[in-house]
Amino acid sequence: MASNQFSYGARGFTLLESMVALAIVALGMMAVHTQLNRFVISAVITEEKTLASWVASNKLTELSVATIWPEVGTSDDEVEFAQRDWQLEIEISETQVENLRRADVRVFLSQDPDRLIHTLSALIEPPPPAGFLPVRWFSAEIGAGG
Repeated sequence: MASNQFSYGARGFTLLESMVALAIVALGMMAVHTQLNRFVISAVITEEKTLASWVASNKLTELSVATIWPEVGTSDDEVEFAQRDWQLEIEISETQVENLRRADVRVFLSQDPDRLIHTLSALIEPPPPAGFLPVRWFSAEIGAGG
């Protein structure tokens, strides 16, 4: 005799169990989304700081190899670098050493000029006098084995 009755041991999930499982998955996905968002923000900030440090370093290099010694005071500059527009505040100040000046470069994105991204400082010496020949550190005699 065939029976049309269902076996109670082989049943599926109840609606309540499915809803609890769905809630747990949703909480897990929200945690993953939050962490990915933090990662993206951190990556953007790191990229901005890296580019801003290069911009500041380039400006300090320009000042140090210039043919004229920068005047004491504050100036502004705008630079396009890595497909972005940057604003620079350059402050040149005296030091206790007569032949050194301090240069401070502060870097901002042009689109957000109130947010300082990076600051870099250096000491700059005066340029060499006209006709000054650079020192030759190596000579042909050293390389000849003598």
